[in-house]
Amino acid sequence: MEIMQHWLDKRAALSPDDTAIEHPMNGSITFKQLRDQAQSFSRKVAQLGVMPGDAIAIYSNNSIDMVTAIHGLSYIGAVVVLLNTRLSNQEIVYQLTDSNVSFVLTGDDLYENGVEIAQSRQCEVQSFEQVSRLDEKQLSLKKEIALEDTYTIIYTSGTTGFPKGVQHTFGNHWWSAISSALNLGLDPRDKWLASLPLFHVGGFSILMKSVIYGMPVYLLDHFDADKVHQGIVENGVTIVSVVSVMLDRLIDRLGEQTYPEAFKCMLLGGGPAPKVLLEKAKACLVPVYQTYGMTETSSQIVTLSPSDALRKLGSAGKPLFPAQLKIVNQDSVITNDEIGEIFVKGPMVTPGYYQNDEANSKSFHNGWLATGDLGYLDNEGFLYVVDRRKDLIISGGENIYPAEIENVLLGMSGIVEAGVVGKDDEKWGQVPVAFVVKNENSLHESAVIAYCLEKLAKYKTPKHIYFLDALPRNASNKLVRHKLVDLLYKEEE
Repeated sequence: MEIMQHWLDKRAALSPDDTAIEHPMNGSITFKQLRDQAQSFSRKVAQLGVMPGDAIAIYSNNSIDMVTAIHGLSYIGAVVVLLNTRLSNQEIVYQLTDSNVSFVLTGDDLYENGVEIAQSRQCEVQSFEQVSRLDEKQLSLKKEIALEDTYTIIYTSGTTGFPKGVQHTFGNHWWSAISSALNLGLDPRDKWLASLPLFHVGGFSILMKSVIYGMPVYLLDHFDADKVHQGIVENGVTIVSVVSVMLDRLIDRLGEQTYPEAFKCMLLGGGPAPKVLLEKAKACLVPVYQTYGMTETSSQIVTLSPSDALRKLGSAGKPLFPAQLKIVNQDSVITNDEIGEIFVKGPMVTPGYYQNDEANSKSFHNGWLATGDLGYLDNEGFLYVVDRRKDLIISGGENIYPAEIENVLLGMSGIVEAGVVGKDDEKWGQVPVAFVVKNENSLHESAVIAYCLEKLAKYKTPKHIYFLDALPRNASNKLVRHKLVDLLYKEEE
């Protein structure tokens, strides 16, 4: 068993007066202040009966209080179950039940809804403000961390059946942070902006990097292009984690300006990025490093290194130092531009889904995780992610990748967002259809289809174009493709 001193204790001892969290509205706190507040929080929730090993849910949007609670629960040895605040009450009740949560801690603004949710589960609820008013219980806090112990449970999106609780050990989070540093390097000036929700692994991983690196986090409640721009231009932010739609809005906000020389990169995740967007960023001198990862890999597991960012535009890069990757098709490992399922392995990969033997047996094979994503390796070993296996459209025996069509659509003037799904078809099995958001009222379906016919094979060209005011996206601004399928069949009714 590998044992380490508690990370926050260690960081507070090494750099007590350095900034841990910077919030543009609520000020900053140092690592020592964060440590003291987290320990105080742990003693107060212990007064409520929280014990080591208990599954404690956090139902909150981004805030310093949320960060304090996350660290505070680690001093007791409780398992943190992070709840997506954008889910329906029914979806949250499922996750509370599935993970055997005994207590729910909420942001102050979500307390009333938290009470309503917890009534179905019959577990106790306290807001952060209510906890702050409690007396501290005298107890011995954890001074050490066992890397094999479970720290968090974060649920998958559940787009195909019930969501699965992904268990992360302290070791998973440690190796995720170390692997990122080995790729991007560390600079004393680094400041990572977190606008992704902390209840998603991409946001949560920034908190772990902060404590392990001694790096300040510039914390936003939610993504706002103006606030992110200000953070970079005026407040010394050097790294921002984004998905494609966020990057597009930031480039539009940048306009004719350029970012400061100290700005290191936009770390781009959330699925294959449109090539037109990457070229747009390149033209604006915005450094973009694509990444590939998932909840099961504790955030990124493949990242494009700085030296290859422009040379391999469109690639997610190579596996991070401790990680392995292979492409599999029909149980055979394939190489060099052949598309197959991406398999990954490494110390940042989850040990498994919580109490879900069926999912574990399907996803894990001799230590390898079958990701469900499709991609290929070029002759230099760089990964190109094509699409999700479940999003693949098979039309007349031909494989059609929605991301390829979306990339073409986004290259058309007047289209600002695009999402493609398969529609059932008696003749072909499925045919592609597209949902787009436009900024030109004169743009019509016939023009969009004609444009696609110039760029794509006929069988790949969308058979119908639906215009929307906005595409459905989750809390991380990723496209929720299954909701487009729901919209499709509503349109057909």
